[in-house]
Amino acid sequence: MTDTQPLPYAYSDFSLVLDPAIYEPLPDDWLIGITDVVHSTAAIDAGRYEDVNYAGASVIAALGNAWGTFDFAFVFRGDGAAFALPPHGLTTATSALRQVSAFARTNLDLTLRAGLLPVSEIRTSGRDVRLARYAASENATYAMFAGGGLKWAEQQIKSGRYLVEPLKNAPMPDLTGLTCDWKPFPSQHGAILSLLVEPREHGSPEAFAVLARRVLAVFDTTPRRSHPIPKDVPTPKDSERHIDPQSWAEVTSNSDFRKYDDGLRLTLDCTSEQIETVEAMLLEAKARGEISFGLHRQSHALMTCLVPSGKPDSHLHFLDGNGGGYAKAAEMM
Repeated sequence: MTDTQPLPYAYSDFSLVLDPAIYEPLPDDWLIGITDVVHSTAAIDAGRYEDVNYAGASVIAALGNAWGTFDFAFVFRGDGAAFALPPHGLTTATSALRQVSAFARTNLDLTLRAGLLPVSEIRTSGRDVRLARYAASENATYAMFAGGGLKWAEQQIKSGRYLVEPLKNAPMPDLTGLTCDWKPFPSQHGAILSLLVEPREHGSPEAFAVLARRVLAVFDTTPRRSHPIPKDVPTPKDSERHIDPQSWAEVTSNSDFRKYDDGLRLTLDCTSEQIETVEAMLLEAKARGEISFGLHRQSHALMTCLVPSGKPDSHLHFLDGNGGGYAKAAEMM
């Protein structure tokens, strides 16, 4: 993959992105950017889950609008995001990171930590950054990352390395298209589950893929594969807004409730029995030294939407639990 080569082929079957063989390494000179809200769990405990998710997704919107396209690799993580860009994106990426950090501080009273580093730095540490893509629908494609590199980079940024500091008088980022239009969705089956499962360092990627497929098989027995967005059109925040069932079905299809980001990252509507079955499975794997995992149950799911102004058909919908979600699951890890 080079500056001029397209992103990898997008697979429409999610089980295929669990196969480590399909992931392609990013070039050494490509850039990895990462953001996260500092003390996000405290903000969530104070009822500010929407602000946390909005800040978390802000760099995706700001970078896409500045870059002129959303056809780049990124992943939403609840209280932050990660992305990859070719080296000529350095100025654009740095500016976007500075702007969203300043925006979060000034407009949301949140500290958004931001970092940027080349893939070569990650490889020097013995980790890697490899990329695959999942086509959630005909119009929505999400990047999947493997190799342990993003996790290592996030740890380094949290320790103070590779930071991009916000500017005091940074201009407002262009967050056009980033919205939170819908009230949280209540669980229809028992609980909204936020689940993170990561392989231990030096573990077998193939063995982890087998375990991940077993986990998904449990949740796939629920109607609609435990999708947390309701089938019927829910109530928007704006009572005067109306959306037809076909458009709502597209929203549901274009959501990221299942993804791979150096491990499984899932937001699901499932039964207590399913959660208990999977938790027992994961505890056994953890006892064998194969994985780390964290899970968090809550009553509702939250959706943050991105509708690119130049290509509204490619709307994307980022999901998290509204009672702590991925941030709480990460705490358990």
